[in-house]
Amino acid sequence: LLTAALFIPIRGGFSVSTMNLSKVYYSQNQRMNHAAINPAFSFMYSATHQNNFDKQYRFMDPKVADDLLAEMLDKPVAATDSIPQILNTQRPNIIFIILESFSTHLMETMGGQPNVAVNMDKFGKEGVLFTNFYANSFRTDRGLASIISGYPGQPSTSIMKYPEKTDGLPSIPRSLKNAGYSLEYYYGGDADFTNMRSYLVSSGIEKIISETDFPLSERQGKWGAPDHTLFQRFLKDLKEEKQQEPFFKIVQTSSSHEPFEVPFYRLDDKVLNAFAYADSCVGDFVRQYKETPMWKNTLIVLVPDHLGAYPRPVENPLEGHTIPLILIGGAVKEPRVVDTYASQIDIAATLLSQLGLPHDDFTFSKNIFNPSSPHFGYFTEPTLFGMVTAENQLVYNLDANTVQIDEGTEKGANLE
Repeated sequence: LLTAALFIPIRGGFSVSTMNLSKVYYSQNQRMNHAAINPAFSFMYSATHQNNFDKQYRFMDPKVADDLLAEMLDKPVAATDSIPQILNTQRPNIIFIILESFSTHLMETMGGQPNVAVNMDKFGKEGVLFTNFYANSFRTDRGLASIISGYPGQPSTSIMKYPEKTDGLPSIPRSLKNAGYSLEYYYGGDADFTNMRSYLVSSGIEKIISETDFPLSERQGKWGAPDHTLFQRFLKDLKEEKQQEPFFKIVQTSSSHEPFEVPFYRLDDKVLNAFAYADSCVGDFVRQYKETPMWKNTLIVLVPDHLGAYPRPVENPLEGHTIPLILIGGAVKEPRVVDTYASQIDIAATLLSQLGLPHDDFTFSKNIFNPSSPHFGYFTEPTLFGMVTAENQLVYNLDANTVQIDEGTEKGANLE
């Protein structure tokens, strides 16, 4: 019995996350976090997680790869070009709403299902809608690093599982902190899942609201507090707590994750109903937030965490990774449709450029509005990677070591 009882603390509790380094991260001072780590645990973790990364996915000579990469990175703005300013202020409050498993297939305005994401359809018409935007990966841990740090998702591992590496990543929160922003993260689930807490703390987040900050009565499913409860808490804090402005806050939803069990019924299809619920929660929050004085000086960024969960399966990975990126709020000058090809890693450079802040340390991130930079969508899964431009849509199968999909007016261009 004692041995059986010891399994619980060894595993790390009853939540969806097992024991990991994230559970002891608590301070903005990384030395304090490192001091809190059990050396024996760290040794065993390192011993069982050895990966020879430098031998993986080697398709060419390193010098050739370096030269190709240099051509793909963000470029200085040409003297004859100008960057369109889509905001009416350089220091807006910023709210990221990261939507679990969302995709363009749920939006009628983007060729998807009707009567599902009715609020997202409406927001796409009210704000800045990016119509050729791609999720960099297939899992939340990869997606968060892409969105927050401009770091591409990797096929077979996640950088979030290596705190010694995430400590050195650039991050939007850290850049905004240097510009005077306060930083908070809201998530109804377990913030220790896949080392999320350690990553968020090292990225500069000052306060994390997660599953344990909600009463047990409000944790109704596998993923903790449902989305409507999460947004109610978020809105309550915005209204009742004295806000240090400008602020940067991230809300990560979870109810549109399998098993798709939600306290809501509008559609017969269980999966579509879960997405309709998530969409309604975002819509309710935005409607109520519009009534506050903060709305006028706020930019809201709506972006999914990774490729969509509907429809499944998707035979063509190009379709599976298409997601919306929508900017709304009182800080947005006017509605606009942007058809430039891009992906989640490009959010950092694009946002910071609009704020007049440097983004040179975000090596892989490109300013979507910079005409001098090469523009493309990029994504990976465990067995493939894809690169999408207006001229060529290409997917390469890593297991078969061959091209899986090659479409467009310039076939093979993205292999050159």
